[in-house]
Amino acid sequence: MMETIRSQEDVLVMLDSLLQEQSKFNWDSFYSDRKRPVPFFVQAPDENLVKYLQNNILGIGGKALELGAGPGRNAIYLAQQGYEVDAVDLSSEAIQWGKERAQEQNVSVHFMQKNIFELEVEEEEYDLIYDSGCFHHIAPHRRLNYVDLISKALKPNGYFGITCFVENGLLGGSDQSDWEVYRQLSLRGGLGYNPEKLTNIFKDLVLIEIRQMQEIEQPSDLFGSSGLWTALFQKKN
Repeated sequence: MMETIRSQEDVLVMLDSLLQEQSKFNWDSFYSDRKRPVPFFVQAPDENLVKYLQNNILGIGGKALELGAGPGRNAIYLAQQGYEVDAVDLSSEAIQWGKERAQEQNVSVHFMQKNIFELEVEEEEYDLIYDSGCFHHIAPHRRLNYVDLISKALKPNGYFGITCFVENGLLGGSDQSDWEVYRQLSLRGGLGYNPEKLTNIFKDLVLIEIRQMQEIEQPSDLFGSSGLWTALFQKKN
């Protein structure tokens, strides 16, 4: 690839590359060891997502997209609740694990191994977009692309749910500034957020709820960690 900048997209690709070159982390290696003691490897949906459906906040079914779906625990739950689900993740290992889990549960989920910024989505395609742990791994220079993706893909009156790291929380959550990410060429394992930052980033959506996730001891039918924020937004006309 010629290292020449001719467009805004070239700038984004350059910054992607610089961060990747510095990082030794690999998602396929991460997901290849399924016995690794990782909290979200459990086969249980997020407690907040379950409450949204149990309390009829999200309405009844529709089409859902999960960003950074991992092994599919939330995507599978949504399919069990009657949603038509697209689930995307960068890792082929995670996608394969998700497919196996869906088959074991006898549910249909359309898994896609892809970078979320390379997704081809239709305008106003989804009733629900859900992200459990993807957003805090998005570098600042891609944040506007992420917001644009949500805005394009979500139907009017559709919902966007997210869980992400609390700043300096139990699971991590770096409190470094956006500029410091590029000084250090590192996300330090994932960026931390607070309610003010989240509501500002998604300011074009209507905030329904934001709170810390409930801590849930495993094994359980639900997943929950107080090291994460949960937030639910709605797209209004």
